Amino acid sequence: MELSRLSLSENHFFFSTPIPPSSLSHRLPTLLSLCTNRRRRRGLCSASNSDTLVAVAGKKRNEDDNDLKTWMHKNGLPPCKVVLKDKLSHDDSHKPIHYVAASEDLQKGDVAFSIPNSLVVTLERVLGNETIAELLTTNKFSELACLALYLMYEKKQGKKSFWYPYIRELDRQRGRGQLAVESPLLWSESELEYLAGSPLKDEILKRIEGIRKEYNELDTVWFMSGSLFQQYPYDLPTEAFPFEIFKQAFAAVQSCVVHLQKVSLARRFALVPLGPPLLAYCSNCKAMLSAVDGAVELVVDRPYKAGDPIVVWCGPQPNTKLLTNYGFVDEDNSNDRLIVEVALSTEDPQYQDKRMVAQRNGKLSIQTFYVYTGKEREAVSDMIPYMRLGYVTDPSEMQSVISSQGPVCPVSPCMERAVLDQLADYFNTRLAAYPTTLAEDESMLTDGSLNPKRRVATQLVRLEKKMLHACLQATTDFINQLPDHSVSPCPAPYAPSIK
Repeated sequence: MELSRLSLSENHFFFSTPIPPSSLSHRLPTLLSLCTNRRRRRGLCSASNSDTLVAVAGKKRNEDDNDLKTWMHKNGLPPCKVVLKDKLSHDDSHKPIHYVAASEDLQKGDVAFSIPNSLVVTLERVLGNETIAELLTTNKFSELACLALYLMYEKKQGKKSFWYPYIRELDRQRGRGQLAVESPLLWSESELEYLAGSPLKDEILKRIEGIRKEYNELDTVWFMSGSLFQQYPYDLPTEAFPFEIFKQAFAAVQSCVVHLQKVSLARRFALVPLGPPLLAYCSNCKAMLSAVDGAVELVVDRPYKAGDPIVVWCGPQPNTKLLTNYGFVDEDNSNDRLIVEVALSTEDPQYQDKRMVAQRNGKLSIQTFYVYTGKEREAVSDMIPYMRLGYVTDPSEMQSVISSQGPVCPVSPCMERAVLDQLADYFNTRLAAYPTTLAEDESMLTDGSLNPKRRVATQLVRLEKKMLHACLQATTDFINQLPDHSVSPCPAPYAPSIK
Protein backbone atom coordinates (compact mmCIF):
# COMPACT_ATOMS: atom_id res chain seq x y z
CA MET A 1 0.00 0.00 0.00
CA GLU A 2 1.26 2.99 -0.62
CA LEU A 3 -5.30 13.81 0.61
CA SER A 4 -4.42 16.10 2.69
CA ARG A 5 -3.33 18.84 4.87
CA LEU A 6 -6.00 20.08 7.15
CA SER A 7 -5.42 23.45 8.63
CA LEU A 8 -3.21 24.21 11.57
CA SER A 9 -6.00 26.55 12.56
CA GLU A 10 -9.58 26.80 11.42
CA ASN A 11 -8.51 29.43 8.88
CA HIS A 12 -6.60 27.00 6.68
CA PHE A 13 -8.07 24.25 4.60
CA PHE A 14 -7.13 21.03 2.92
CA PHE A 15 -3.74 21.18 1.16
CA SER A 16 -3.12 24.72 2.32
CA THR A 17 0.24 25.93 3.57
CA PRO A 18 0.30 27.14 7.21
CA ILE A 19 0.31 30.95 7.19
CA PRO A 20 0.25 33.35 10.13
CA PRO A 21 -3.23 34.81 10.75
CA SER A 22 -1.85 38.32 10.16
CA SER A 23 -1.11 37.47 6.54
CA LEU A 24 -4.33 35.64 5.73
CA SER A 25 -5.50 38.41 3.43
CA HIS A 26 -2.45 37.86 1.24
CA ARG A 27 -2.30 34.07 1.27
CA LEU A 28 -2.56 31.82 -1.75
CA PRO A 29 -6.12 30.64 -2.36
CA THR A 30 -6.89 27.18 -1.07
CA LEU A 31 -8.48 24.54 -3.24
CA LEU A 32 -11.92 25.51 -2.11
CA SER A 33 -11.45 29.21 -2.74
CA LEU A 34 -10.32 28.83 -6.33
CA CYS A 35 -12.79 30.32 -8.79
CA THR A 36 -14.13 28.63 -11.85
CA ASN A 37 -13.16 31.54 -14.06
CA ARG A 38 -10.07 33.54 -14.77
CA ARG A 39 -10.86 36.30 -12.30
CA ARG A 40 -8.96 34.15 -9.80
CA ARG A 41 -5.67 35.17 -11.36
CA ARG A 42 -6.49 38.84 -10.76
CA GLY A 43 -7.12 38.21 -7.06
CA LEU A 44 -10.87 38.87 -7.34
CA CYS A 45 -11.93 35.42 -6.20
CA SER A 46 -13.07 34.39 -2.73
CA ALA A 47 -14.49 31.24 -1.18
CA SER A 48 -18.19 30.88 -0.65
CA ASN A 49 -19.61 29.09 2.35
CA SER A 50 -21.26 26.51 0.11
CA ASP A 51 -17.90 25.54 -1.36
CA THR A 52 -16.10 25.01 1.94
CA LEU A 53 -15.59 21.36 2.78
CA VAL A 54 -14.20 21.87 6.27
CA ALA A 55 -16.45 24.33 8.05
CA VAL A 56 -15.11 26.68 10.70
CA ALA A 57 -15.54 25.67 14.30
CA GLY A 58 -18.14 28.29 15.10
CA LYS A 59 -20.64 27.00 12.52
CA LYS A 60 -23.12 24.27 13.36
CA ARG A 61 -23.54 21.31 11.06
CA ASN A 62 -24.95 17.85 11.12
CA GLU A 63 -21.90 15.70 10.44
CA ASP A 64 -23.91 12.51 10.75
CA ASP A 65 -25.55 13.29 7.41
CA ASN A 66 -22.17 13.11 5.73
CA ASP A 67 -20.35 10.66 7.98
CA LEU A 68 -18.02 8.60 5.81
CA LYS A 69 -19.40 5.23 6.79
CA THR A 70 -23.02 6.41 6.58
CA TRP A 71 -22.35 7.78 3.10
CA MET A 72 -20.75 4.51 2.06
CA HIS A 73 -23.70 2.44 3.30
CA LYS A 74 -26.08 4.73 1.40
CA ASN A 75 -24.06 4.10 -1.74
CA GLY A 76 -23.69 0.35 -1.69
CA LEU A 77 -21.41 -0.65 1.19
CA PRO A 78 -22.80 -3.93 2.60
CA PRO A 79 -22.90 -4.52 6.37
CA CYS A 80 -19.37 -4.69 7.75
CA LYS A 81 -17.56 -5.41 11.00
CA VAL A 82 -15.73 -2.13 11.57
CA VAL A 83 -16.41 1.30 13.05
CA LEU A 84 -14.62 4.64 12.93
CA LYS A 85 -13.15 5.83 16.22
CA ASP A 86 -11.31 8.98 17.31
CA LYS A 87 -7.65 9.26 18.20
CA LEU A 88 -6.44 12.51 19.74
CA SER A 89 -3.83 14.49 17.83
CA HIS A 90 -0.53 15.50 19.40
CA ASP A 91 -1.54 19.13 18.74
CA ASP A 92 -4.64 20.51 20.43
CA SER A 93 -5.28 22.77 17.43
CA HIS A 94 -5.77 19.69 15.22
CA LYS A 95 -8.95 17.68 15.22
CA PRO A 96 -8.73 14.06 16.36
CA ILE A 97 -7.95 11.69 13.52
CA HIS A 98 -10.15 8.71 12.79
CA TYR A 99 -9.12 5.09 12.66
CA VAL A 100 -10.85 1.86 11.68
CA ALA A 101 -11.56 -0.46 14.61
CA ALA A 102 -13.35 -3.78 14.96
CA SER A 103 -17.06 -3.31 15.75
CA GLU A 104 -17.22 -6.85 17.16
CA ASP A 105 -14.85 -9.67 18.04
CA LEU A 106 -13.13 -10.95 14.90
CA GLN A 107 -11.30 -14.17 14.17
CA LYS A 108 -8.47 -14.77 11.73
CA GLY A 109 -9.93 -15.12 8.23
CA ASP A 110 -13.00 -12.94 8.87
CA VAL A 111 -13.89 -10.33 6.22
CA ALA A 112 -13.78 -6.98 8.01
CA PHE A 113 -15.34 -5.12 5.08
CA SER A 114 -15.96 -5.43 1.35
CA ILE A 115 -16.12 -2.12 -0.53
CA PRO A 116 -17.80 -2.16 -3.96
CA ASN A 117 -15.78 -0.82 -6.88
CA SER A 118 -18.30 2.00 -7.23
CA LEU A 119 -16.79 3.49 -4.05
CA VAL A 120 -13.15 3.02 -5.12
CA VAL A 121 -11.20 5.66 -7.04
CA THR A 122 -8.86 4.31 -9.75
CA LEU A 123 -7.43 5.67 -13.00
CA GLU A 124 -9.98 3.62 -14.86
CA ARG A 125 -12.73 5.51 -13.07
CA VAL A 126 -10.99 8.90 -13.33
CA LEU A 127 -10.23 8.82 -17.05
CA GLY A 128 -12.99 6.53 -18.20
CA ASN A 129 -10.75 5.01 -20.87
CA GLU A 130 -8.22 2.38 -19.90
CA THR A 131 -6.18 3.04 -23.04
CA ILE A 132 -5.70 6.66 -21.98
CA ALA A 133 -4.86 5.54 -18.46
CA GLU A 134 -2.13 3.24 -19.72
CA LEU A 135 -0.78 5.96 -22.01
CA LEU A 136 -0.51 8.42 -19.13
CA THR A 137 1.16 6.01 -16.75
CA THR A 138 3.83 5.04 -19.26
CA ASN A 139 4.76 8.62 -20.03
CA LYS A 140 5.94 11.34 -17.63
CA PHE A 141 2.90 11.39 -15.39
CA SER A 142 2.45 8.90 -12.56
CA GLU A 143 -0.73 7.30 -11.27
CA LEU A 144 -0.37 9.19 -8.00
CA ALA A 145 -0.17 12.54 -9.78
CA CYS A 146 -3.25 11.74 -11.85
CA LEU A 147 -5.26 10.69 -8.79
CA ALA A 148 -4.14 13.83 -6.95
CA LEU A 149 -5.25 16.02 -9.86
CA TYR A 150 -8.63 14.26 -9.95
CA LEU A 151 -9.32 14.83 -6.26
CA MET A 152 -8.17 18.43 -6.49
CA TYR A 153 -10.78 19.10 -9.17
CA GLU A 154 -13.40 17.10 -7.29
CA LYS A 155 -12.72 19.25 -4.26
CA LYS A 156 -13.46 22.38 -6.29
CA GLN A 157 -17.03 21.11 -6.64
CA GLY A 158 -17.54 21.16 -2.88
CA LYS A 159 -20.68 19.41 -1.69
CA LYS A 160 -21.76 18.83 -5.27
CA SER A 161 -19.03 16.19 -5.57
CA PHE A 162 -20.06 12.58 -5.08
CA TRP A 163 -16.80 12.15 -3.19
CA TYR A 164 -17.46 15.01 -0.73
CA PRO A 165 -17.67 12.82 2.43
CA TYR A 166 -14.52 10.91 1.46
CA ILE A 167 -12.56 14.05 0.64
CA ARG A 168 -13.70 15.62 3.91
CA GLU A 169 -12.41 12.57 5.76
CA LEU A 170 -9.06 12.90 3.98
CA ASP A 171 -9.16 16.56 4.97
CA ARG A 172 -9.46 15.56 8.59
CA GLN A 173 -6.58 13.11 8.40
CA ARG A 174 -4.23 15.64 6.80
CA GLY A 175 -2.31 12.75 5.27
CA ARG A 176 -0.90 11.95 8.68
CA GLY A 177 -1.58 8.25 8.99
CA GLN A 178 -2.07 6.80 12.46
CA LEU A 179 1.04 8.38 13.98
CA ALA A 180 -0.21 11.88 13.14
CA VAL A 181 2.94 12.93 11.25
CA GLU A 182 2.97 14.22 7.68
CA SER A 183 5.36 12.93 5.04
CA PRO A 184 8.77 14.69 5.02
CA LEU A 185 7.75 15.87 1.54
CA LEU A 186 5.70 18.48 3.41
CA TRP A 187 8.25 19.39 6.06
CA SER A 188 9.87 22.79 6.18
CA GLU A 189 13.54 23.29 5.41
CA SER A 190 14.35 23.50 9.12
CA GLU A 191 12.34 20.34 9.85
CA LEU A 192 14.25 18.44 7.16
CA GLU A 193 17.38 19.17 9.19
CA TYR A 194 16.08 16.57 11.65
CA LEU A 195 17.24 14.09 8.98
CA ALA A 196 20.76 15.53 8.74
CA GLY A 197 23.27 12.77 8.02
CA SER A 198 20.64 10.42 6.62
CA PRO A 199 20.55 9.75 2.86
CA LEU A 200 16.79 10.29 3.12
CA LYS A 201 17.22 14.06 3.31
CA ASP A 202 18.67 14.23 -0.21
CA GLU A 203 16.16 11.65 -1.43
CA ILE A 204 13.31 13.87 -0.22
CA LEU A 205 14.71 16.88 -2.06
CA LYS A 206 15.07 14.82 -5.25
CA ARG A 207 11.54 13.49 -4.83
CA ILE A 208 10.19 17.02 -4.55
CA GLU A 209 11.93 17.92 -7.80
CA GLY A 210 10.35 14.85 -9.39
CA ILE A 211 6.94 16.02 -8.21
CA ARG A 212 7.68 19.43 -9.72
CA LYS A 213 8.39 17.81 -13.08
CA GLU A 214 5.06 16.03 -12.89
CA TYR A 215 3.38 19.30 -12.01
CA ASN A 216 4.82 20.78 -15.18
CA GLU A 217 3.15 17.97 -17.14
CA LEU A 218 -0.34 18.63 -15.75
CA ASP A 219 -1.48 20.72 -18.70
CA THR A 220 -0.37 18.00 -21.13
CA VAL A 221 -2.57 15.51 -19.30
CA TRP A 222 -5.42 17.99 -19.37
CA PHE A 223 -5.28 18.26 -23.15
CA MET A 224 -4.85 14.50 -23.63
CA SER A 225 -7.92 13.63 -21.61
CA GLY A 226 -11.05 15.12 -23.12
CA SER A 227 -13.18 13.48 -20.43
CA LEU A 228 -11.47 15.50 -17.72
CA PHE A 229 -11.79 18.73 -19.70
CA GLN A 230 -15.53 18.24 -20.24
CA GLN A 231 -16.23 17.29 -16.66
CA TYR A 232 -14.32 20.17 -15.07
CA PRO A 233 -14.75 23.43 -17.04
CA TYR A 234 -12.09 25.23 -15.05
CA ASP A 235 -8.71 26.79 -15.80
CA LEU A 236 -5.79 24.64 -16.88
CA PRO A 237 -4.27 22.72 -13.94
CA THR A 238 -1.13 24.84 -13.58
CA GLU A 239 -3.29 27.96 -13.67
CA ALA A 240 -5.80 26.60 -11.17
CA PHE A 241 -3.39 25.06 -8.66
CA PRO A 242 -0.02 26.41 -7.44
CA PHE A 243 2.82 23.90 -7.12
CA GLU A 244 2.65 23.82 -3.32
CA ILE A 245 -1.02 22.82 -3.47
CA PHE A 246 -0.23 20.04 -5.92
CA LYS A 247 2.70 18.80 -3.82
CA GLN A 248 0.48 18.59 -0.75
CA ALA A 249 -2.16 16.72 -2.73
CA PHE A 250 0.45 14.34 -4.14
CA ALA A 251 1.88 13.56 -0.71
CA ALA A 252 -1.60 13.04 0.70
CA VAL A 253 -2.63 10.64 -2.07
CA GLN A 254 0.67 8.82 -1.59
CA SER A 255 -0.21 8.30 2.08
CA CYS A 256 -3.52 6.60 1.34
CA VAL A 257 -3.19 4.87 -2.03
CA VAL A 258 -3.51 1.09 -2.14
CA HIS A 259 -1.54 -1.05 -4.60
CA LEU A 260 -3.96 -3.75 -5.72
CA GLN A 261 -2.61 -7.03 -7.05
CA LYS A 262 -3.80 -9.07 -10.08
CA VAL A 263 -5.75 -6.22 -11.67
CA SER A 264 -5.31 -4.18 -14.85
CA LEU A 265 -2.80 -1.34 -15.01
CA ALA A 266 -5.56 1.26 -14.81
CA ARG A 267 -6.82 -0.23 -11.52
CA ARG A 268 -3.61 -1.13 -9.73
CA PHE A 269 -3.47 2.12 -7.71
CA ALA A 270 -6.68 2.75 -5.80
CA LEU A 271 -8.05 5.15 -3.20
CA VAL A 272 -10.26 3.08 -0.91
CA PRO A 273 -12.57 4.63 1.70
CA LEU A 274 -11.99 2.84 5.04
CA GLY A 275 -8.51 2.02 3.71
CA PRO A 276 -5.38 3.93 4.66
CA PRO A 277 -4.82 6.30 6.35
CA LEU A 278 -7.78 5.13 8.46
CA LEU A 279 -6.17 1.70 8.76
CA ALA A 280 -3.02 1.36 10.83
CA TYR A 281 0.09 -0.03 9.15
CA CYS A 282 2.15 -2.93 10.42
CA SER A 283 5.23 -4.36 8.72
CA ASN A 284 4.80 -7.86 10.18
CA CYS A 285 1.09 -8.10 9.39
CA LYS A 286 -0.09 -10.24 6.46
CA ALA A 287 -3.56 -8.75 5.97
CA MET A 288 -3.92 -6.57 2.89
CA LEU A 289 -6.65 -5.02 0.80
CA SER A 290 -7.46 -7.25 -2.17
CA ALA A 291 -9.54 -6.92 -5.33
CA VAL A 292 -12.23 -9.64 -5.23
CA ASP A 293 -15.34 -9.97 -7.47
CA GLY A 294 -16.15 -6.31 -8.09
CA ALA A 295 -15.03 -5.13 -4.67
CA VAL A 296 -12.02 -4.43 -2.50
CA GLU A 297 -12.08 -6.43 0.70
CA LEU A 298 -10.01 -6.86 3.84
CA VAL A 299 -9.59 -10.28 5.41
CA VAL A 300 -7.98 -10.01 8.85
CA ASP A 301 -4.92 -12.12 9.66
CA ARG A 302 -5.38 -12.21 13.43
CA PRO A 303 -8.13 -12.14 16.08
CA TYR A 304 -9.44 -8.76 17.28
CA LYS A 305 -11.52 -7.70 20.24
CA ALA A 306 -14.29 -5.17 19.64
CA GLY A 307 -12.70 -1.71 19.61
CA ASP A 308 -9.22 -2.89 18.58
CA PRO A 309 -7.65 -0.91 15.71
CA ILE A 310 -7.40 -2.92 12.48
CA VAL A 311 -3.91 -3.22 10.98
CA VAL A 312 -2.78 -4.03 7.44
CA TRP A 313 0.49 -4.93 5.78
CA CYS A 314 2.36 -2.05 4.19
CA GLY A 315 4.57 -4.21 1.99
CA PRO A 316 8.28 -5.06 2.32
CA GLN A 317 9.39 -1.44 2.67
CA PRO A 318 12.39 -0.04 4.56
CA ASN A 319 11.79 2.68 7.11
CA THR A 320 12.90 5.40 4.70
CA LYS A 321 9.94 4.49 2.47
CA LEU A 322 7.54 4.16 5.40
CA LEU A 323 8.46 7.64 6.61
CA THR A 324 8.33 9.19 3.14
CA ASN A 325 5.04 7.56 2.18
CA TYR A 326 3.16 7.27 5.46
CA GLY A 327 4.89 9.42 8.06
CA PHE A 328 6.01 6.70 10.47
CA VAL A 329 8.96 4.50 11.39
CA ASP A 330 8.63 0.85 12.45
CA GLU A 331 11.12 -0.11 15.15
CA ASP A 332 10.56 -3.82 14.43
CA ASN A 333 10.78 -3.62 10.65
CA SER A 334 12.67 -6.67 9.39
CA ASN A 335 12.76 -5.04 5.93
CA ASP A 336 14.70 -2.03 7.14
CA ARG A 337 17.98 -1.57 5.35
CA LEU A 338 20.86 0.66 4.37
CA ILE A 339 22.22 0.99 0.87
CA VAL A 340 25.94 0.86 0.12
CA GLU A 341 27.07 1.51 -3.44
CA VAL A 342 30.51 0.26 -4.50
CA ALA A 343 31.93 1.12 -7.94
CA LEU A 344 34.95 -0.17 -9.81
CA SER A 345 37.28 2.59 -10.98
CA THR A 346 36.72 3.40 -14.66
CA GLU A 347 40.29 4.75 -14.80
CA ASP A 348 41.70 1.34 -14.00
CA PRO A 349 43.50 -0.09 -17.09
CA GLN A 350 41.94 -3.44 -16.20
CA TYR A 351 38.45 -2.02 -15.73
CA GLN A 352 36.87 -3.99 -18.60
CA ASP A 353 38.32 -7.28 -17.34
CA LYS A 354 37.12 -6.56 -13.81
CA ARG A 355 33.71 -5.57 -15.11
CA MET A 356 33.48 -8.90 -16.96
CA VAL A 357 34.47 -10.86 -13.85
CA ALA A 358 31.95 -8.95 -11.75
CA GLN A 359 29.15 -9.67 -14.23
CA ARG A 360 30.11 -13.32 -14.38
CA ASN A 361 29.55 -13.45 -10.63
CA GLY A 362 26.24 -11.63 -10.66
CA LYS A 363 27.56 -8.18 -9.87
CA LEU A 364 27.74 -4.90 -11.77
CA SER A 365 30.52 -2.38 -12.28
CA ILE A 366 28.49 -0.13 -9.95
CA GLN A 367 27.09 -2.55 -7.41
CA THR A 368 24.39 -1.80 -4.84
CA PHE A 369 24.62 -3.79 -1.60
CA TYR A 370 21.57 -3.92 0.67
CA VAL A 371 22.42 -4.06 4.35
CA TYR A 372 19.37 -5.45 6.16
CA THR A 373 18.92 -4.97 9.88
CA GLY A 374 20.23 -7.96 11.81
CA LYS A 375 22.19 -9.17 8.75
CA GLU A 376 24.95 -6.60 8.70
CA ARG A 377 27.77 -9.16 9.01
CA GLU A 378 26.48 -11.08 6.00
CA ALA A 379 26.32 -7.86 3.98
CA VAL A 380 29.92 -6.92 4.83
CA SER A 381 31.02 -10.45 3.92
CA ASP A 382 29.33 -10.00 0.55
CA MET A 383 31.13 -6.71 -0.09
CA ILE A 384 34.65 -7.98 0.64
CA PRO A 385 35.15 -10.23 -2.46
CA TYR A 386 33.89 -7.43 -4.72
CA MET A 387 36.24 -4.96 -3.01
CA ARG A 388 39.17 -7.35 -3.48
CA LEU A 389 38.53 -7.36 -7.21
CA GLY A 390 39.00 -3.60 -7.27
CA TYR A 391 42.35 -3.93 -5.53
CA VAL A 392 43.90 -6.34 -8.05
CA THR A 393 46.70 -4.48 -9.88
CA ASP A 394 49.04 -7.15 -11.31
CA PRO A 395 47.95 -8.20 -14.86
CA SER A 396 49.03 -11.78 -14.26
CA GLU A 397 46.87 -11.93 -11.12
CA MET A 398 44.00 -10.50 -13.13
CA GLN A 399 44.41 -13.27 -15.71
CA SER A 400 44.30 -15.80 -12.89
CA VAL A 401 41.04 -14.27 -11.68
CA ILE A 402 39.60 -14.36 -15.22
CA SER A 403 40.43 -18.04 -15.62
CA SER A 404 38.91 -18.99 -12.25
CA GLN A 405 35.38 -20.34 -12.05
CA GLY A 406 34.22 -18.38 -8.99
CA PRO A 407 34.58 -15.04 -7.24
CA VAL A 408 38.20 -15.84 -6.47
CA CYS A 409 40.79 -13.11 -6.08
CA PRO A 410 44.31 -13.59 -4.80
CA VAL A 411 44.25 -12.58 -1.15
CA SER A 412 47.34 -11.12 0.43
CA PRO A 413 47.58 -9.78 4.00
CA CYS A 414 48.19 -6.24 2.76
CA MET A 415 45.25 -6.36 0.31
CA GLU A 416 42.90 -7.71 2.95
CA ARG A 417 43.95 -4.98 5.37
CA ALA A 418 43.45 -2.32 2.70
CA VAL A 419 39.96 -3.59 1.85
CA LEU A 420 38.88 -3.78 5.48
CA ASP A 421 40.40 -0.40 6.33
CA GLN A 422 38.50 1.22 3.46
CA LEU A 423 35.26 -0.30 4.64
CA ALA A 424 35.89 0.76 8.24
CA ASP A 425 36.70 4.32 7.12
CA TYR A 426 33.49 4.40 5.09
CA PHE A 427 31.26 3.33 7.98
CA ASN A 428 33.01 5.75 10.36
CA THR A 429 32.54 8.59 7.86
CA ARG A 430 28.83 7.89 7.52
CA LEU A 431 28.41 7.84 11.29
CA ALA A 432 30.32 11.11 11.64
CA ALA A 433 27.92 12.80 9.21
CA TYR A 434 25.11 12.69 11.79
CA PRO A 435 25.02 15.68 14.15
CA THR A 436 24.05 13.45 17.09
CA THR A 437 25.36 10.19 18.48
CA LEU A 438 23.38 7.01 18.95
CA ALA A 439 23.36 7.57 22.73
CA GLU A 440 22.05 11.12 22.27
CA ASP A 441 19.27 9.84 20.02
CA GLU A 442 18.21 7.26 22.58
CA SER A 443 18.19 9.90 25.30
CA MET A 444 16.13 12.26 23.13
CA LEU A 445 13.49 9.60 22.49
CA THR A 446 12.81 9.32 26.23
CA ASP A 447 11.40 12.86 26.15
CA GLY A 448 7.62 12.49 26.02
CA SER A 449 7.19 16.07 24.80
CA LEU A 450 9.49 15.66 21.79
CA ASN A 451 8.11 17.19 18.59
CA PRO A 452 6.44 14.35 16.60
CA LYS A 453 8.39 15.10 13.42
CA ARG A 454 11.61 15.25 15.39
CA ARG A 455 10.66 11.98 17.05
CA VAL A 456 10.10 9.99 13.84
CA ALA A 457 13.25 11.52 12.30
CA THR A 458 15.25 10.56 15.39
CA GLN A 459 13.81 7.05 15.30
CA LEU A 460 14.92 6.74 11.67
CA VAL A 461 18.49 8.01 12.13
CA ARG A 462 18.87 5.97 15.32
CA LEU A 463 18.04 2.77 13.44
CA GLU A 464 20.39 3.76 10.60
CA LYS A 465 23.20 4.31 13.10
CA LYS A 466 22.56 0.94 14.73
CA MET A 467 23.01 -0.76 11.36
CA LEU A 468 26.15 1.26 10.61
CA HIS A 469 27.61 0.43 14.03
CA ALA A 470 26.86 -3.26 13.39
CA CYS A 471 28.63 -3.03 10.00
CA LEU A 472 31.60 -1.33 11.62
CA GLN A 473 31.72 -3.98 14.34
CA ALA A 474 31.67 -6.77 11.73
CA THR A 475 34.49 -5.07 9.82
CA THR A 476 36.51 -4.64 13.01
CA ASP A 477 36.00 -8.32 13.83
CA PHE A 478 37.37 -9.27 10.41
CA ILE A 479 40.37 -7.00 10.97
CA ASN A 480 41.03 -8.62 14.35
CA GLN A 481 41.02 -12.03 12.66
CA LEU A 482 43.93 -11.09 10.40
CA PRO A 483 47.02 -13.18 11.27
CA ASP A 484 49.50 -10.30 11.20
CA HIS A 485 48.45 -6.85 12.35
CA SER A 486 51.82 -5.34 11.57
CA VAL A 487 51.20 -5.54 7.81
CA SER A 488 50.48 -2.18 6.19
CA PRO A 489 47.63 -1.86 3.69
CA CYS A 490 48.60 -2.28 0.05
CA PRO A 491 48.69 0.84 -2.08
CA ALA A 492 45.60 1.02 -4.27
CA PRO A 493 45.81 3.44 -7.19
CA TYR A 494 42.45 2.21 -8.50
CA ALA A 495 40.61 1.29 -5.32
CA PRO A 496 36.83 1.03 -5.74
CA SER A 497 34.76 3.96 -4.53
CA ILE A 498 32.09 3.57 -1.86
CA LYS A 499 29.09 5.81 -1.26
